[in-house]
Amino acid sequence: MSLQDGVWRARWEAATGFSRRMGVRFGRGVADLLLPPLAHDSPEATASAGLTADAWSRVVFLEDPVCDGCGAASEMDGGAFASDRCAACLAKPYAFARARAACLYDEASRGLILKFKHGDHQPFAPLFARWLSRAAAPLLAEADVIAPVPLHRWRLLSRRFNQAAEVARPLARDAGLDYVPDALVRRTHTTSQGGKSARGRRLNVKKAFEVTPAGARRIRGRRILLVDDVLTTGATAEACARALLEAGARAVDLAVIARVRTVRELTM
Repeated sequence: MSLQDGVWRARWEAATGFSRRMGVRFGRGVADLLLPPLAHDSPEATASAGLTADAWSRVVFLEDPVCDGCGAASEMDGGAFASDRCAACLAKPYAFARARAACLYDEASRGLILKFKHGDHQPFAPLFARWLSRAAAPLLAEADVIAPVPLHRWRLLSRRFNQAAEVARPLARDAGLDYVPDALVRRTHTTSQGGKSARGRRLNVKKAFEVTPAGARRIRGRRILLVDDVLTTGATAEACARALLEAGARAVDLAVIARVRTVRELTM
C-alpha cells in the first residue's frame, strides 16, 4: 500500500458513506448558487474557483515552441532552436527523454506553489493538474503510466501529503492513464535541494530513488510520465528517470508545474 498519494484520506472519505458525500456535494452546489466561489490565492470571489484575474495575468505560461528535451521556451534560450531541442539538450541530454512545464517559476508562480507545497492548500492540486493536461498534452498522448516523484517517509509524515502525487493522481484520472504512486520510493532521507549547487544537487539525490518490486512489474516496457512540482537543475528527475529505466521502463518523460528560467546554466 502506498501512502504517497494520501491513500488514508481517500479511504476515510470512502468510509463516511455515499449519503454523506452526496450531502456535501449538494451543500456545495447550494453554496455556489448563494455565494460565488473564492479564488485559491485570495479571499476574493471569482466567477469560478481558480485564481484571481490579477494572479492569472502575472503567471508566465510556457507555450510552444519549447525545447522537447527540457521544456524551455525559445526566448529563454536566446532565440529559435536549430531543431526541436535547445543547444544544451543536444550537447548533454537528460536521462528523461522529454519534458514540459506549465509555467515559469518566478515571483508570480512561486507563492502559489509554496502555498500548495508547504501550506497544505489542496485546491491547487486539481488546478495544477489542469495546467499540466494542457502543457504536457504531447507527452500524455504517448504515456502508458503516470508516476509521481516520491517523498521520503519522514518528510511525508511531516508534510502529510506528497504534492507531486496530489497533482499526478487527477492528471492520470482525467487522461485515462494507469497511475502508479508506488513505482518509486525514496530510500535516502536527503537534505533539501534548496541552496545547493548543481553538483551538490546531483550528489544529494544520487541513488536516493529505487523502483519497488510491485512498481517494476507495472512499469516494465512502458513509457512513464514522471510528475513533479518544479524543475530546477533536473537532478531529482534525472535520478528518478535512471532508476525507472534501469528497472525496465521503455522511456521516461517529465511534466512539472513550473521550471526555473536558467535550468541549464545551473547544470553546466
